[in-house]
Amino acid sequence: MSEAKSPRSARWQLLRAEIEAREIEFLLVTHPPDVRWLCGFTGSNAALAVGARTAVLFTDGRYATQAREETEGARVVIAKKSALHDACRHLDMSGNQASFDPQHTSVADLAFMRSAISAKKRRGFFSSLKEPIVSALRMVKDSSETTLMEETAHLGCSLFEAILPRMESGITEMGVAAELEFFARGLGAEGMSFETIVASGRRSALPHGRATEAKLPRKGFVTLDFGVILNGYCSDMTRTVHLGGVTQEERSVYDAVLAAQEAAVEAVKPGATCGAVDEAARNVLRRAGLSKYFTHSTGHGVGLEIHEQPRIAAGQKTRLEPGMVITIEPGVYLPGKFGIRIEDMVAVTRTGGRVLTPVTKGWIEL
Repeated sequence: MSEAKSPRSARWQLLRAEIEAREIEFLLVTHPPDVRWLCGFTGSNAALAVGARTAVLFTDGRYATQAREETEGARVVIAKKSALHDACRHLDMSGNQASFDPQHTSVADLAFMRSAISAKKRRGFFSSLKEPIVSALRMVKDSSETTLMEETAHLGCSLFEAILPRMESGITEMGVAAELEFFARGLGAEGMSFETIVASGRRSALPHGRATEAKLPRKGFVTLDFGVILNGYCSDMTRTVHLGGVTQEERSVYDAVLAAQEAAVEAVKPGATCGAVDEAARNVLRRAGLSKYFTHSTGHGVGLEIHEQPRIAAGQKTRLEPGMVITIEPGVYLPGKFGIRIEDMVAVTRTGGRVLTPVTKGWIEL
């Protein structure tokens, strides 16, 4: 692949256009997913100093070979002290100002960064970005990212299909989670995107009910919320199934959540605000008299991190663009009784939303 056609070459161009537009002399990038997205380096310790024409990646000796093999678009330097210290010293010698993302820079980090700068420059050298740059660029995935994310999502779907025959009354939630994660590794996943949620019976009313030693009930719902990492990208999906005979209330609430989820998926299209997508789900549940039991946002962006921008929530003004990948996950949680959540990953296309997790979300009774 030629450099002109390289996805990372395009990313560098986008970043430098933003740097120029904001009149930034240098940008210090330290958040590992941001570093990976820009230059490809996957190590855990790095600081990337980016200027209008140059970029230098600082890391430590553990990653000397790896950094040189993975990094595109930046010169690699193995730090003598620490990656962050040496990056700041480089910036000090190269210019008079550098910006950083405050979302990923602690007070202690900033103090350390300033201590590496010469005293005569220290006071005004570092400035906080008013709005993040790299994470904002990462919201819109290029075609190579979308392809990778679709592969990741499909792996997640295969896990759901594999775990269904193993689910029966008396098995513990942790046992279900363990089997699911075992299957994931066997199918090539690098790991799980987050701690697997298996919440059964009354515990299904907990939106983030981590798997416990509780046994699956003879009758009742089981919510499975899980994701895998493949090629660095995360997947995220939720399905709720039912064990044993169902009550009229359980079925009617399930149908309402499914209708809300499908309404929100239908609302995904270029130009739609994130708040409008959220309202599409919430409106269905409002008509069913269940909106007060929907206690979280409708979704979020996903990519190299499990939670990215944009946020699909009430009042959010960000407009969807082709290339964004979001989750749509409304839920209803009746305390002490049961809960239901249904979640898909959805890619925003030029004509609407394309579901990346197409495994069935219709009623499943085991």
